[in-house]
Amino acid sequence: MTADPRPLILTALLEPQAQAGCEALRRAHYPAALNQVPAHISLFHQLPGSELDAVKRRLKAVCGQVPPPLVRINGLKSLGQGVAFRVQSEELEDVRAELAAGWDTLLIPQDRAGFQPHMTLQNKVTSSVARATLQVLERSFLPFETHAIAIAIWRYLGGPWEALGQVAFRGNSGKGR
Repeated sequence: MTADPRPLILTALLEPQAQAGCEALRRAHYPAALNQVPAHISLFHQLPGSELDAVKRRLKAVCGQVPPPLVRINGLKSLGQGVAFRVQSEELEDVRAELAAGWDTLLIPQDRAGFQPHMTLQNKVTSSVARATLQVLERSFLPFETHAIAIAIWRYLGGPWEALGQVAFRGNSGKGR
């Protein structure tokens, strides 16, 4: 049996309550016909699918040594044709940098270009709809803190993603697999 070559995507999963709140906002504002994936913080956009076993091993080696990173959702930002949460997490940035160093030869230019963490709540709408959404969300937005509990591994299926598993951060074995 040959390895599946379709690309892998890695995302950070937040604590369940925060993840659910972000997902509810995404469902409310992302065009339903285009919303094929859950709310997420992208860590890597495209790793070779044929390297799934090596990716899992590296994730376990790195994440198993690190407590769940603190994540601050500290604002909203315009994406032009959408809206995203601004995400700040030095700890998550450190984990991503360590992972990237070990996958140097596997990274596409987008994943080499640096990490600007955010969580897209809306995309692929007109700029006027995006501006209106941003104004509505800004009225009730309150910054909050949560933790990344795991890194999810996804297979890109040309639009939707297939969940392939999760690797939990140290001390969080009951919440991610």
